[in-house]
Amino acid sequence: METPPAAAAPAKVVVIPLREQIAKPELYILRRALKEAIEQQVDTVVLDMETPGGSLDVTFEMLKALGKFPGKTVTYINREAISAGALISASTDEIYFAPDGIIGAAAPVLATGQDIEGAMHGKIVSYLKAKVRSISEGKGYRGEVISAMIDIDSEFKIGDEVIKQKGELLSLTAQEAVKTYGDPPQPLLGAGIADNLGALLDRLHGAGNYSVQRLEVTWSEKLAQYLTRITPFLLGLGLLCLFIEFKTPGFGVFGISGISLLGLVFFGQFVAGLSGHEPILFFLLGLTLVAVELFLFPGVMLLAVAGGALMLGSLVWAMADLWPSEPIPISGDVFVMPLVNVLAGVVLAVLLFIALLKYLPNGGLWDHMVLNAVVAGEPLAARALTGRGLGELAAASLVARTGIAATALFPSGQVEINGRRYEARLAMGFAEARTPVIVTGLAEFGLIVEVLS
Repeated sequence: METPPAAAAPAKVVVIPLREQIAKPELYILRRALKEAIEQQVDTVVLDMETPGGSLDVTFEMLKALGKFPGKTVTYINREAISAGALISASTDEIYFAPDGIIGAAAPVLATGQDIEGAMHGKIVSYLKAKVRSISEGKGYRGEVISAMIDIDSEFKIGDEVIKQKGELLSLTAQEAVKTYGDPPQPLLGAGIADNLGALLDRLHGAGNYSVQRLEVTWSEKLAQYLTRITPFLLGLGLLCLFIEFKTPGFGVFGISGISLLGLVFFGQFVAGLSGHEPILFFLLGLTLVAVELFLFPGVMLLAVAGGALMLGSLVWAMADLWPSEPIPISGDVFVMPLVNVLAGVVLAVLLFIALLKYLPNGGLWDHMVLNAVVAGEPLAARALTGRGLGELAAASLVARTGIAATALFPSGQVEINGRRYEARLAMGFAEARTPVIVTGLAEFGLIVEVLS
């Protein structure tokens, strides 16, 4: 008597949600899911797709990641796969649709949403069509369909039936995507329509013949997605804090907050470990130059200006939509949106700072930012801000006088001489509070002091 064959083990399925704009956090989510799927020997990966599109460089990295998965890849267009979403869908083995699913409109545009003009448009379209052909070989009409979604200037027809005319981009509903053409009949793009993911998995592996795991997006990945949406606000608030820090004695909460907020911009770009390290290295170099200006050579300005330029430039670089392994376009169109974000942050910071100067000159928060120590019956901070200074005779009498640091000097702060406080700045270095000092000169906004050895 023959032994009946053992029942096949249930298929392992992982569902990966792609529900946001295609950006670096989504690439990290996909990579993590695919690595886990390979380790667990998963049979089928399903992309639960609902995206308006996104950046091309991230899309290409996603295509590479999908190509490394040895099992079956399926896209389920839950609602829409527009632009970059259509390209990602084309790289999977099969494409299924929800009843109201839509795919299409994959023409390349600038980061601002404007059309690419001239020869550059032709080069990018030609490259994308070649890329689509390479990932669509042996998949029926798929290469021609996706190409028709990319190239507005081409006509697409099967036999005598025109599917897309010149001058328009192809987009398909679920019913249009599964319509058959040719002899023998083949579906235009979609392998079928499923009411939901459960129905799709039953169709792929048979009811009850699979185990499914839906990828849960971690809190850090959700945070990265959120931070990419509020980049201009983080930039503006961070720069505002740094502006206030430059205008107040010492180094404290505003400097720390400003650096932390700008660091969050990088966190949003780099937390997924998806970019090169050059932009952050330039940012750290710029931050070092600013720190050297503040702590060692105050008043030079050249170091601070160069450092600030490096920091802002590195932020633009980190957010630029650069193609992998491709030279940076000389046209600079790729930097338009990052520049808009950075400039928006700078403008927001300036406006907020002006509002603080106008509406909060006295009392409340301002009193904590500027200590109004009395000198000759008038607050020294007010004298400095109004340009009246200490007066030549009073100032001259303070040179060579000794006192103590009333606050920490980093390098600016306040010193106390004969029971009165004055705005002061170390010529070099920093000093803790209560450190003995001597006045060596005068500056526009206070005294210049040195630490007594």
